[in-house]
Amino acid sequence: MALDDPFLSASHDHDHCIETALGRAVAICAHQGARLTALRRRVLELVWSSHAPIGAYQIMEMMRGERSRVAPPTVYRALDFLADNGLIHRLDTLNAFIGCSRPGVGHKAYFLICRHCGNAVEFADTALDAAIADASHRAGFAIEVETVELRGLCAACRPLSANS
Repeated sequence: MALDDPFLSASHDHDHCIETALGRAVAICAHQGARLTALRRRVLELVWSSHAPIGAYQIMEMMRGERSRVAPPTVYRALDFLADNGLIHRLDTLNAFIGCSRPGVGHKAYFLICRHCGNAVEFADTALDAAIADASHRAGFAIEVETVELRGLCAACRPLSANS
């Protein structure tokens, strides 16, 4: 198992994350013939503005000063577009979204979510993929939705939690 992105270190260049995500989005949408409108691009940028999952209403609040009123359906349509094109993931248990660390690559995504700082890390694990496939096969179960979200404390927050 390898983590695609480690939990943030002091040397983390977050602006680079945003620039990389936007560049990949432009390329993927061009390749797929999908329109990355200014609104969709801005929503993607806001999703990537933090490594913590973000909800639609938080996005609307952040956009409040930028443009005239943005209605919830407009933001949800933009989020749906971004998710459908593999640019973000929906974290079902949080009803929130996070940028995809490997857009354009078909993959199963699993998440480690820190309950203290709120940051989340996407990871892939072929052994976990195989274990889930094997268990569902043995049970005769047809998986329709697969969501693996693990909550706990990241390395930076574990000492803080022990002191509280």
